[in-house]
Amino acid sequence: MGLDYNKLGFKCGIECHQQLEGRKLFCSCPALNLRDSEPDICFERRLRAVAGETGQVDKAAKHEMEKSRRYIYEGDSRDCCLVEMDEEPPHPINKRALDVALQAAILFNAKIVDEIQVMRKTVVDGSNTSGFQRTALIAYGGTLETSKGDVRISSILLEEEACQLLEKADDYTKYRLDRLGIPLIEIGTEADIRDNEHAKEVAERIGMVLRSTGGCKRGIGTIRQDVNVSIKGRNRVEIKGFQEIRIMPKVIENEVKRLSLLKKPEESHVRNFNKDGETSFLRPMPGADRLYPETDLSPIMVTKEILDNIEVPELISDRTEKLVEKHKITHDLAKSLAKAGKMEMFEGLVSKFNNVKPAFIASTLASTLKEIKRKFNVDADKITDKEFEEIFSYLNEGRISKDVVMDVLIDYAKGEFDIEKYAAASDEDIEKEIGDIVKARPGLNPGAYMGMIMGKFKGRIDGKKAMEILKGLLK
Repeated sequence: MGLDYNKLGFKCGIECHQQLEGRKLFCSCPALNLRDSEPDICFERRLRAVAGETGQVDKAAKHEMEKSRRYIYEGDSRDCCLVEMDEEPPHPINKRALDVALQAAILFNAKIVDEIQVMRKTVVDGSNTSGFQRTALIAYGGTLETSKGDVRISSILLEEEACQLLEKADDYTKYRLDRLGIPLIEIGTEADIRDNEHAKEVAERIGMVLRSTGGCKRGIGTIRQDVNVSIKGRNRVEIKGFQEIRIMPKVIENEVKRLSLLKKPEESHVRNFNKDGETSFLRPMPGADRLYPETDLSPIMVTKEILDNIEVPELISDRTEKLVEKHKITHDLAKSLAKAGKMEMFEGLVSKFNNVKPAFIASTLASTLKEIKRKFNVDADKITDKEFEEIFSYLNEGRISKDVVMDVLIDYAKGEFDIEKYAAASDEDIEKEIGDIVKARPGLNPGAYMGMIMGKFKGRIDGKKAMEILKGLLK
């Protein structure tokens, strides 16, 4: 029997963190993901917590400082500079990243602030070389529509990503600088989430809205969610680091059960979770004590002119409905195209190649690419847009059959494609070969003949066409 979340006084909100495309937030370094390259930068730091604007030292910062750890940083000078090393003041904020944050604010129907003030948020786990993360409030008071009612958006922040953890030992932690400073947009909701499955839906909807801007990075590690949970008579806990939201309902359910079994309330704190969906203590809950203004950057006035120049994109959910209506593909295919970031490519290919059904193009882009990555460990991301056009051009002209498209994609990804290997057989050759097979083995059923035919041509023939010819000969 499931939990009665309403009876338990369940309260839940989400913080969604999404990396943005382009250069870093406060310098001109590109985000190249060079973490496997040989580092040409290496240095060491020890960090200490200081009082915030309230005059108090943040509990979470103090907790980390008391460990007295050494922090070692490695980097490649092609994607980090003196700003990442905290040896140079931050440069002016990345305008493209700011525009994406403003687009998101408009899509969430949030109230955009008149003046953006970059703040310093104390972080002394070593993941920021400076001991703080730069963050700026962009908007507040938005709304997200869901199947269980509106969920209020409390804040939209633009901030810098932390370092990538490489190694953790007893007395030191090692980080990589490549990720530090990548623009990150944070969407925080009010505690309007009704139950564990609703939390998953909210996370999916927030991700969809953010991807609608066209400015988000994709892939594992580029988006993550933190979930805040409480029940009646128990203090709030924060569960950190959901990268795959499929496990979110299970983790929330397990945490609610844990909270309900406590004999007395515990202090608010942050928790981790494992692959089995069980949570464990991570650190004390941070508070407002860790925020203070960034003195190296001037406030940014959000003028009417700036807002008038922001292009408001169409929501992906609206675009998928149009794809379903216009091209007669299923909702699942349309959603898969959106999730894979292939909607523009799909529409471009459909407009160019009239002899290939839209549903086949959609399934190739949304499903076949994932399948070759999963089954054959082939990186389909290596296939360029131009190469996709070549593949569907061959298909459109009848030079290859759709039965070999997966093999063609694999060869393209490996850089081994040769059209002669897949060139479709002529109608004359097909009829002759099928006729010879029927004459040589009379009396077999159509299925047996088809197995022999497809084996003979090894993907150089369309199965539907072969069956039509076979039926004609068997009459």
